[in-house]
Amino acid sequence: MNIRKIITFALVLFAFTSCEREENSEGPNLDDLFGEFKVLDNFEVSAASVDFSTGEQVFFTSRFSTISAWEITIESTTSDAKKVIEGRSKVIDASNSIWDGSASDFPSFGTGLCTVTLLVLEDSSKQSKDVTVTGARVPNGIVVANFENGINPDWTLFKQAGANMSFVTRDTGVVPEGSKYLDMGGEVDWDWLIGLIDFPATAYGVNGFGLNSNPTDLYFNLILRKKPGLTNGIILFQFKEDENEDGTFTESSEDMYSVEVKGKDLTDDWSVYSIKYTDLKALVNGAPSTPNGNGQHNPDMLHTLSCLFLADPSSGYSQADMDLLIFTEGEALKL
Repeated sequence: MNIRKIITFALVLFAFTSCEREENSEGPNLDDLFGEFKVLDNFEVSAASVDFSTGEQVFFTSRFSTISAWEITIESTTSDAKKVIEGRSKVIDASNSIWDGSASDFPSFGTGLCTVTLLVLEDSSKQSKDVTVTGARVPNGIVVANFENGINPDWTLFKQAGANMSFVTRDTGVVPEGSKYLDMGGEVDWDWLIGLIDFPATAYGVNGFGLNSNPTDLYFNLILRKKPGLTNGIILFQFKEDENEDGTFTESSEDMYSVEVKGKDLTDDWSVYSIKYTDLKALVNGAPSTPNGNGQHNPDMLHTLSCLFLADPSSGYSQADMDLLIFTEGEALKL
């Protein structure tokens, strides 16, 4: 075989294999991307009613002729609760449209009728369905405090003898969880500390907080808001571990991890603040330091969770509201 025939054969072989590779390509079909858009299956909801309090879920379905960007908006007809689910696909089904009762922002969903609208950005078409929530979603986790029963007598509450002191639970009827929250406020011109609450493990039964030993899978969450115009407050959480399991926390020889939430980082509306347990740091006056114990995060040995409300004594009155302190596993708290 001469050199010209060898080159010709190689070119034919390359062309054949290139075509075969294109036919077996795992990428999208050109018609899926650039074909004429049509709605092949109308928008539907998997159930007309759903009880999120028992763990039920609902999902939505539709099908298009081309891959399209879409947006599903769920709105309560009795409150401002709202959830948005977005995607880009030819098919909407349980793989990309499950709703577990959570909201995209506050307030959370209660019971009642909701309107669900599908917007397809390809042609701005809209379709709507109704779904009735018969049971509101219950956050899944270990609740430290939700203040629905006021201040637990097994907690330790301290507040300074300053001006306009609050540190009381309030009931406004519409809050992130239940109807009550903790109002922390006051003006102390001689000390950073305005008030504090200790949540000891002994307040939660023989198993204490009941946290697992895996700090990489555990999140601490709470819901906060500030009063408009007040940014001088600092909410400091301290996680005190009883590493030798003698029933006490010894500050000089056991780990205490902390996290600060500063007033300038709070919003006027309720917002969730979450931190993974392994991201907690040992702090001294707000600066990272070396832990006094074994230097390992041991959530199963948590002895006391302390919440301190602080402010620069020269900065005047400070106030913030707090609700639902909860540990969750696997993911941060959903609204």
